[in-house]
Amino acid sequence: MEALISFARTGDTVVVHSMDRLARNLDDLRRIVQTLTQRGVHIEFVKEHLSFTGEDSPMANLMLSVMGAFAEFERALIRERQREGIALAKQRGAYRGRKKSLSSERIAELRQRVEAGEQKTKLAREFGISRETLYQYLRTDQ
Repeated sequence: MEALISFARTGDTVVVHSMDRLARNLDDLRRIVQTLTQRGVHIEFVKEHLSFTGEDSPMANLMLSVMGAFAEFERALIRERQREGIALAKQRGAYRGRKKSLSSERIAELRQRVEAGEQKTKLAREFGISRETLYQYLRTDQ
């Protein structure tokens, strides 16, 4: 997102499929739209049929807030339903989660090499995992 904001120039148009694709919550959405429009960038939301130019009416700003709030609400409902579905699947024994990227032996090797002082970024690259995944393996007990 920061790359988009720094790259966009006056006269550019940012086309976004839906408001919920641009920001995680209403506050971020309003901040991003305001930042871009202040720089002279036009923003178009395809799904909502809305566009913002920086010279927007109070009605357009109201629509941004209302539609953004609905998108945030919808996303929260989806997450809640997903959690409920996963809980039910776990009760049935049908859900086991994602398979680990590394075997137990590879995780043990990774931990030993971290304890030996090797750089975590280098190890993550070598093991073919992200740094976040590496840190998750280091946090969990085997």
